[in-house]
Amino acid sequence: MGSGLHSTFYSNFLRYMVRESRKQLWGMAMSRSLRIEYPGAYYHITSRGNEKKDIFNNPRDREKFLEYLDSATLRYSAVIHAYCLMGNHYHLLLETPNGNLSSIMRHINGAYTTYFNIKKNRTGHLFQGRFKAFLVEADSYLLELSRYIHLNPVRAKIVDRPEQYAWSSYRCYAGLSTPPEWLNTGFILDNIADENADRQKEYRLFVESRIGREDESPLVGAVGASILGAEAFTEKIISTYLIDRKDKDIPALRQLTGHPTPEDIIRKVGLEITDNEKMAKRTSIYLCWQLSGMRLADIGARFNMRETAISETIRRFTREMNRDDKVNEVVNKLIQGFKTCRM
Repeated sequence: MGSGLHSTFYSNFLRYMVRESRKQLWGMAMSRSLRIEYPGAYYHITSRGNEKKDIFNNPRDREKFLEYLDSATLRYSAVIHAYCLMGNHYHLLLETPNGNLSSIMRHINGAYTTYFNIKKNRTGHLFQGRFKAFLVEADSYLLELSRYIHLNPVRAKIVDRPEQYAWSSYRCYAGLSTPPEWLNTGFILDNIADENADRQKEYRLFVESRIGREDESPLVGAVGASILGAEAFTEKIISTYLIDRKDKDIPALRQLTGHPTPEDIIRKVGLEITDNEKMAKRTSIYLCWQLSGMRLADIGARFNMRETAISETIRRFTREMNRDDKVNEVVNKLIQGFKTCRM
């Protein structure tokens, strides 16, 4: 009943979670964000001011931030594909040839926070929590995301047209400004037209076609509020980079790798076992161990028990299942119920 059942359940969940997460997980509140880092990854990055306060007060602030984007390309080999600096937040399309997203963002946000605090004679956090990073399938989504980013000032009614906004990369894409050395416009423009076409004109037309339209953000399609890509891309990321991760307490990771939450387990067990509270608790502990991907210590914290007590409960319950066909039948029914409701 142990690892074999868990493995089968685990495999059956994978395709379902790729499909269902698109519909259910956008905007999901998380205590910790999921970070997926590997060489050659592309990301949509956004970071917002603490308490939604402005992080840019004047042109010099924005110029300084762009200097840190420049230094990130030099020091950490970051590749900046697009940007937009709003008042209390910013957007980046970022590539990490060395798989070092966290180092890049510590440099950008950390250096800018130091600059801002010294200038304003203040201390403490400038940004609200950790930055948000969506892993992106570049060939399919980077072009669309660049349009979404460049239209931010228009949607916010700061300007009527994207070329009127000085603090985004749009003018460089539209052929109205010379791109700085650290801005890579080639990849996205290659996706708009071949080299024989007027790619900058085609890009302008591509962006202008959405002015005045209330289009849904392409990020709404992100799986687990973390991965934006086709199903095959998402499955590859999950199987290659997420399956064996140990930090299963991150809600998005549990969702993406097919792990039901402990709350789901406890609720379903309670609906199935209504006349024996102790049995319901033991069953819930066992299924959390089998299905949720949680560590014993985390299960213990959830049930207000020591790790050793959780381990002993699991051992005793496993023996009970082997001895009692009714208990085994209930557990199997619950597991099949998880499969059915998620397929």
